[in-house]
Parts: sequence; structure tokens; C-alpha cells
Amino acid sequence: MFDWRERPPQHGIVIAPDERLPWPQTILLGLQHVVAMFGATVLAPLLMGFDPNVAILMSGVGTLIFYVAVGGRVPSYLGSSFAFIAVVLAATGHAGGGPNANLPLALGGIIACGALYALIGLLVMATGTRWIERLMPPVVTGAVVAVIGLNLAAVPIKNMAPTGFDAWMQALTILCVALVAVYARGLAQRLLILAGLLLASVLYAVLTNGLGFGKPIDLSAVAAAPWFGLPRFAAPVFDGGAMLLIAPVAIVLVAENLGHIKAVTAMTGRNLDPWMGRAFLGDGIATMVAGSAGGTGVTTYAENIGVMAATRVYSTALFVVAALAAIVLGFSPKFGALIQAIPLPVMGGVSIVVFGLIAVAGARIWVENRVDFAEPRNLVVAAVTLILGTGDFTLRFGGFALGGIGTATFGAILLHAVLGGGRRG
Repeated sequence: MFDWRERPPQHGIVIAPDERLPWPQTILLGLQHVVAMFGATVLAPLLMGFDPNVAILMSGVGTLIFYVAVGGRVPSYLGSSFAFIAVVLAATGHAGGGPNANLPLALGGIIACGALYALIGLLVMATGTRWIERLMPPVVTGAVVAVIGLNLAAVPIKNMAPTGFDAWMQALTILCVALVAVYARGLAQRLLILAGLLLASVLYAVLTNGLGFGKPIDLSAVAAAPWFGLPRFAAPVFDGGAMLLIAPVAIVLVAENLGHIKAVTAMTGRNLDPWMGRAFLGDGIATMVAGSAGGTGVTTYAENIGVMAATRVYSTALFVVAALAAIVLGFSPKFGALIQAIPLPVMGGVSIVVFGLIAVAGARIWVENRVDFAEPRNLVVAAVTLILGTGDFTLRFGGFALGGIGTATFGAILLHAVLGGGRRG
């Protein structure tokens, strides 16, 4: 499992999953994958009120669990999943800023989601992947992914800009990210979220600490924090309502992981379908472990797949290096304090961009798979799903409420199945 065949660093060479470059280059490329996942993996716990140190630590632990589950055959990094944000906020009543007072409720739901995800993995290992592809074709997965971003739109706009200055700062942050995305080159462009966040934070410091326009950045907690120490672990509480609300996110994770593994299959030229069930199982177990310690649910990361596509290095050794580096960062309170010092409106502006990118990612699934919206079934499934999720359509069953993400996800799957007989020839 840890026996990679070494290849020389020749120009243009493709490094397969069971190969590696010499260790110095492998370590550097592994650290690049840490940077690639960093922005999103830290942003998700901040929006949900989780400790970012625990989230980073659990992303490293989860990546190692995934690596063992797939026998070192599938190159992938597991980071914080944005699919959990909407349901966690709904289950805990968190407003999107500061620590989450009801964090244990969310953790119980995350563990339930991981358990359901792991069971799906076992089922796929026994029966294959074809039934999943029939149940969740591109029109369904695209709509569900788009809804995740649209459902979250109100969080940064309504809860993360309490003053007029903060609203303008959000707009400037969006502009910073956009400028990096369009005009930067190389690694900076790939890290547009992180680079834009840093640029906007410097601008915020000039306007507040320098010119006195708003609440200044306070770095005293960063200076006081030790370099190494234990993160703030938390224990779960298993509440039926929260578990039923969060567990269906497993369906979204299946869709994400399915798409990512198909993408890696296309890039490497190796059929990874036989490892799909193990990938689901590993991701599910990693999510359960993360939830049991106070971390967010995890999923395979498109950011890291993009780095592999750019470098043409698909060695799974990179992700062992990246996982170990993330674990080390997780045990640095100074690192966590620095993350907590990011101004709220800057985080709000970045969130607007990220949630918009998630929504567009759903539309991209439709485009890349040539979904035909002249077919009535596809049109109805997509249209209804988008409105259910964006409008946060809620169904109540006694004391349990199924919110917009849940109704949109199940609605998309059920509509596609029920309308199957009405397809045009």
C-alpha cells in the first residue's frame, strides 16, 4: 500500500497513482495540496461555528482513512464539505458567525450522515455503481449541487454584514477575489479564494486599523496563542430531529464523490469504478470519525483534483504527505487564532463567491453531461428542485422539519423516478 515506484522528474511525464517522484519533490507537491484545500476546508467550519483547528486535523485523519480504505489506489484529499452548512445551520439555529452554541447536536447528525454514507458504500461494494447512476443522473446531481449554493445565499448577505461599512467591505472582498481569478496566474489563480481573502484582509486593516472606518482587526489572541497545543475537541449529542435533518446529506456526498472519481478516472486513464464502494465507505467512516471529535463532515475535493490535472502527478503519496501536514497544523492554536481573526465582512464576501461557485458547479454538471432541457422530465426536475431549495421549502412531520436542501434532494430523486414513464421518445 505504501510501496510507490519512483519515477525521474522528466518534463511532461505523467505520474500514476502507484508511482511517485523523488521524495523532495513529492513532499513539496504534497504541501501544495494542503494549500489547495486550505481555503475551503477552513471556511466551512467558520461558517458553521466549528473550531477550524479540529476541521483541519480531521481532514488529515480522514484523508489517511480514505487512503487505507481504497488500498492506496484512488488519489484524493478529504476536506470540509459545504453540503453540511445549510442543514447544520438549520439544525443548530446558528447565525453564521462565532462559535456554535449547539455544536453537539450538529455532530450527532454528522455521525448519522457518515453511517448512512458508509452503508451506501457497503451496498455499492456488493452490487456495483450502476443503480446509483440511474438513481442520480446528471440532471438530478446538477440540480442538487446548485441548490446547496443558492440555499446558502442569505447567510452572508443577511448575517455577516451588520453595518453599512461591512456591506461595502463585502463588495470589496468580492472584487478582490474576482481580480485574482481573472488576472493572477499559476498557483495564485488556483488559490483564488485564499489569495483574495488575504488581499481583502489587508485592505480591511488599512481602512479600519489605519483610517478608523470600522471595527479594527485584533491580533492579540494570535500573539497570546501557543504554537502547539490540543484543539478544542467536542462530543456529539444524538438528537433525532437533527440526525434526520443532516443524515440525507449523504446523498449529496455520494453525488460529489461519484463525479470526482469519474473525473480522476478520465485523467489517469485507469478505471476506478471497482474502488467506488470503498471510496464511499472510507469517506463515510472519515465523516463519522470527524463528527465524533468535533469536526465537520468531509468529502473528496475538486480543488485537489484541479491541482493533479495541472501538474499531471496523480501519485497517492502526495496525499499521505498532505494529510500528515494537515494533522500538524491542527495541533497549532496560533494557526487557529489567526483564522479566527479574519474579519466577519471579509469572510462574508468570500462566502458569497464560494456559494455562487457551488451554484454554478451544478450548472456545469448539466453542461458537461449535455442535459437536454427540451425533454420535459429534465426541465421539471431541475426547475422544481431549484425553487424548493432556494425558497427553503419545508415539510413538517410532527416535530421534525425537512428543510430546503432535504426537500430539494429527495424531490429531485423522486420526481425523476416518478416521471420516468413520461420521457419523449
